[in-house]
Amino acid sequence: MTQLFNPDGTMSAVTVLEAGPCKVLGLRTQEKDGYAAAQIAFEPVDGKKLIQPKAGTFKKANLDPHRHIVEIRGYEGLEQGQELKAEIFAAGELVDVTSTSKGKGFQGLIKRHKFSRGPESHGSMNVRQPGAIGATDAARVFKGVRMSGQMGNERVTARAYKVVRVDPERNLLLLKGGVPGAKGALVLVRQSTKPIKAKGPAGKPNPRKV
Repeated sequence: MTQLFNPDGTMSAVTVLEAGPCKVLGLRTQEKDGYAAAQIAFEPVDGKKLIQPKAGTFKKANLDPHRHIVEIRGYEGLEQGQELKAEIFAAGELVDVTSTSKGKGFQGLIKRHKFSRGPESHGSMNVRQPGAIGATDAARVFKGVRMSGQMGNERVTARAYKVVRVDPERNLLLLKGGVPGAKGALVLVRQSTKPIKAKGPAGKPNPRKV
């Protein structure tokens, strides 16, 4: 993360992401595969470092081996072998970012689920305890009850991030705010699908998609 000064003099915290170059490895079609998607490859690597089935996929597509492959639903305008760079995004656009969040180990209810603490006076013994976790007659704890446990280290999608700046020469995207994942983690950036509210003619918010 770093910071930028806006034209109006205000400062914005931004996250710098290396966006490509990525290669379109292949296309999934509705007729052949039952769904439409594009396979995107990132980070060139020596073919000897890949297992044979994965290396054979690149050889069949007549592309240089890459370390990472991901599928993205929908591929309007994409072709096999096409190179994707940061310039496919524009400043002011909204994007969704998917990555693996930082692992924080075993954590309690207050940190993991934002629970409030109990009273600390008159001999209270449940300052950081969950309280009741079961029903009246179930004689068991239902699945899905929020309790202590592993926090983080899971796939997270943060939506509607604003693209502050695009550097096509170095393939860099500068997004407003912090994104999921540790420093140097692999992230997936795509056009946002989150509905946002825009004021209509009468001043009432109307949902629309960007």
